[in-house]
This record gives sequence, structure tokens and C-alpha cells, in this order.
Amino acid sequence: MIRHTQRANSIITMNSAFSRRDFLKRATIAGAAPFILPSRLWAAPTPPNSLITIGCIGMGNQGRGLLGNCLGRDDVRVVAVCDVDTTRRNSAKEKVESRYADALGKGAYTGCAAFNDFRQLLARKDIDAVVIATPDHWHALTSIAAAKAGKDIYCEKPMSHTVREGRAMVKATRRHNRVFQVGSMQRSSTEFRASCELIRNGVIGSISSVDVAVGGPPKPCDLSAEPDEPGLDWNFWLGPAPVRPYNSILSPRGARYTFFPDWRNYCEYGSGGVGDWGAHHFDIVQWALGFDSSGPVEFIPPDDPKAGHGARFRYSTGVEVTHRSGNDITFHGSKGKIHVNRGKFELWIGDQRKADDVKEASQMLKEYLPPDAVRLYNSSNHLSDWLSSIRSRKPPICDVETGHRTASICELVNLTYWHHQTLKWNPAKEHFIDGTGDPKWLGQLYRKPWRLS
Repeated sequence: MIRHTQRANSIITMNSAFSRRDFLKRATIAGAAPFILPSRLWAAPTPPNSLITIGCIGMGNQGRGLLGNCLGRDDVRVVAVCDVDTTRRNSAKEKVESRYADALGKGAYTGCAAFNDFRQLLARKDIDAVVIATPDHWHALTSIAAAKAGKDIYCEKPMSHTVREGRAMVKATRRHNRVFQVGSMQRSSTEFRASCELIRNGVIGSISSVDVAVGGPPKPCDLSAEPDEPGLDWNFWLGPAPVRPYNSILSPRGARYTFFPDWRNYCEYGSGGVGDWGAHHFDIVQWALGFDSSGPVEFIPPDDPKAGHGARFRYSTGVEVTHRSGNDITFHGSKGKIHVNRGKFELWIGDQRKADDVKEASQMLKEYLPPDAVRLYNSSNHLSDWLSSIRSRKPPICDVETGHRTASICELVNLTYWHHQTLKWNPAKEHFIDGTGDPKWLGQLYRKPWRLS
């Protein structure tokens, strides 16, 4: 199966633009007239102690969770939400206004706008930053548009849907000097940072192999047609993806639904378990091995062309990573091993288990690392880290380049399953080598009017 066919170009353009008059009219209809800051203030850097204004794009369960985290802080103000589903959009708006009405103690609060089209939200000059939690096939277009609009960005993982999308996102972020945090939030958890620091300092010796247990690859969408749902802009939900009839599995109606939305299982919209959890666990492998700005050089399919696990990839150092079923990571070293997952941490030196609880992770660092040890970026809260970076203008713990490199692994692993080919990869130039692969697989066709240019 070939999903990745041709690729349009490398930065977002859209045929339909909004005039200032159109925007003001639509913003008023949406429920809140825009507050426009003077251009001299908009051009200035964010003061260290200022209130950061945020717009949230994509109000499914993950988006609502991120919204709740923003609402729990007194250093940010959510001023707009966006979703193509009327029910979710209105529910998010009500959540924001109820929270601020209670916090401000001034009765009714109506300071949150609600938009169907993310471009209207991005047109607001009073928004400093956006949180993007759309389906994967929208990440690149929304993020690049946000960078062009001068917004700092928190985008859910996997950061991109194709390798070329990811590189375009990096370029746009750098060109417009934006702060971009990818939602691979395991980097902000003690057990994963401790594991990576122990590995970087040779505590379990030279790493020979890693087992990463996550779900399998996605498949082409084969869902049957269902009647259109009123209140859902289905055409906009599809966006750059191929036209197909509505099916509730792809976009369940209502403000609350399954945490693992099943659009992830279909390659037109998501990256399967490989992209969902791989964007977390493969990311930790990259961090532990010191490949945040690079990646593997070879991707090898399993023997069985129908298998959804068993693919492998290799680094230039010889370390081989095997994709297995389940959910965890095991690093195998010449002196021991580390087994880690959320809330789980095991350190083995030889055949002796030295730690078997995440509470012991920090103690292992004190016990095994010398004073001059290699130490990694220390973040205890992923959202807080992003907000701190917005103020300092320094890269966050999971910068756009880091997120792109991890997402590329997910995408290349999926390609080796779909095409059942060994793929030789040049991570520096981001293309296939030695006659393997097809450059068309690194991108995809977008439905008009959406394109990367």
C-alpha cells in the first residue's frame, strides 16, 4: 500500500484569505469581539513576568486536558478556543468562561471567543501562543500557519504526519523565531530523565540493543458511510485528507469520548500505535542515545509481511532497536539493563536488580553518577517548561527539531511495514540511499486548497 505519493511544496498557503473586516465580523459572531494590541506591543518580546495569552486549537479529550492545565495557572489567560465540532467548541468555551468567572469573582465572564476555523483564531493579534491538539494530519498546516502569524506553539505528538511536513515545520519555526514545544511529555518525567542520564554516563555499559513496545502501524481507512452529523464541519475535519463520507469512529460527537480516538488507526489521519506511543518511547531512545539532531540509518521489516510488530532500526553506532508488542522500553547494556515506563523504573547491574520503583530513580543518580557526570535538561512539567521558554526565548525540552526527528522514526517504521522493504536512510540529508525507498513516500498529496509550498 502506498499512502505517500507526491508531495506539494514546503510551507503552508491557503487559497481563502480573510480581510480584516471579515475577521472582525466573524469574531463578533463567534461570541467575543477581538482585542487588538498595537503593533508596537505585538512586535516586542514577551516580558518575563507578563500574562501569556493562549488560543487552544482542537478540543477533543487531549485538547481539553491541555486546556484544563492552562486554566489551572495564573500566569496564562485562555482567550480563544477552536474546533470544527460545535458541541466540543461550545463546551470548551463554557469551561473557560466558568473557570475565569469563578477565579475573578466578578460574575459572568464572556472573554473567550470560539472559532470553527483556526485561521480566524490565528488572526487575533492579542494571542501570544497556541496549543494544538488536532488529529495528526492537521499538525503541520496549523503549526506552520501559527508560526507565520507570530505565535509560539505547543503541538501534540507525533509532531508531523510525514518526514517532509516535519522539516517544513522546523523551517517555519526557525524562520519566524518561534518557541515550539512538542507534546512528548515523558521528557519531563523523572524516571525517563534518570534512565537517560544513567545510560549517557555508561552505568549499564555500552548499549547493544533496545526493545520498544508500542502499538502497530495504521491501515487505509475502510469505514462505511454514515449520515452527516449536524454541528460538525466534516469537510474541515478532513482538511487536506482525501474526501470520504462521515463515520463516527473518526470523529465521535460530543465533548467527551474515548481517550484513544480511532482516527489514529487510519493512515490518512494518524500514525497508528507506532506514532501514538512511539512518539513517546522512540523519543526516549533518541534522548538516551544522544541522537536528538539525527536518527537511525537503517529500517528493517519483520519476516512476516503481515506482522504489525518485529520491525527493527539501527543507528550508526550499531545499536539496534526492535519494535515489540506491549508498552515499555528496555535498554540492554554490556553491564546491565534499564526497564522503564510511566511510573515504572528498574535498574539492573549484572544480574542484580538495584532499583525496582520509580521513587528510587533519583537515588540511583546520586549513587552511580560522579560529580562531573553528563546531566540532561531537567524539566518537571512540560507545559511550565514551554511557558518558561516563551519568556526566555530559549529552546524548550522537546524543541521542534527534536520532535521532528522522533516523528520521522515513527513515519519510517510505518513505511517499512507498509512496503515491506529494508530502507537505508541518511539522517543528515533526510533521504533514502543505496537504491532503497521512494522519495514520494516522504510526503503526501494534499486536497485542494491545502498545500505546503
